[in-house]
Amino acid sequence: MNLTDRQAQILKTVIEEYTSTAEPVGSIILEKKYNLGISPATIRNEMVALTKMGFLLQPYTSAGRTPTPMALKYYVRELVKEQELSTAEEVAVKEKVWDQRFEVEKFLHQVTRVLAETTNDLAIICTSKGDVYHAGYAHILNNPEFYDIDVAREVLSLIDEFAELNEIFTKATGDETVHILVGDDLDSKWFQSLGLVFTDFRGPQLSGSLGVIGPSRLNYPQLIPVVRYFGNLVNEISQNW
Repeated sequence: MNLTDRQAQILKTVIEEYTSTAEPVGSIILEKKYNLGISPATIRNEMVALTKMGFLLQPYTSAGRTPTPMALKYYVRELVKEQELSTAEEVAVKEKVWDQRFEVEKFLHQVTRVLAETTNDLAIICTSKGDVYHAGYAHILNNPEFYDIDVAREVLSLIDEFAELNEIFTKATGDETVHILVGDDLDSKWFQSLGLVFTDFRGPQLSGSLGVIGPSRLNYPQLIPVVRYFGNLVNEISQNW
């Protein structure tokens, strides 16, 4: 579905505001904060149009709106400019895992810890041998999406289940090196407000997937290059196992 330049700009600002606040976004906030150069009334009209097109949702009787999974995927595909890691950041990550590179289990445990520390999200690795590694549980509890005890319980139960995790990882299609699953993609009523960003790695002896789970309003411009780098690093190291 094609959006006009103005609609795309409004959608981008709604998503970025929602990413930072986790609160429904209204036209007045956009007009005051983002200097769009158009009136609140025009912004409102465009937000109504975006809602009818399925990009925005009005969660309750409020002027504010939240982005739908369709909007988040459009944002990642069409609107996002990735914030690449600096050389210093890449070196810092590599230094934290390098000493464990010849011991597979220790290495994968350390990679998940460093990925969680780098992203402030829940990091997971699922391997072809049926092992699951995870770290960063406390990070998810900082997000209002996880204040619902049922959502938190389901996610924490999921990360110990290889079969369920592997089924989720195999849902991704397309040629992208980094995959994004949001809301309905995760096939659970508890996961409607969640997102998963992951990539695959393949070595001669071991393959699998690594990524992070968090709210659907993940900071995709920062997160995608981080997950890609970690995947490339595990790919590189795994060639020597």
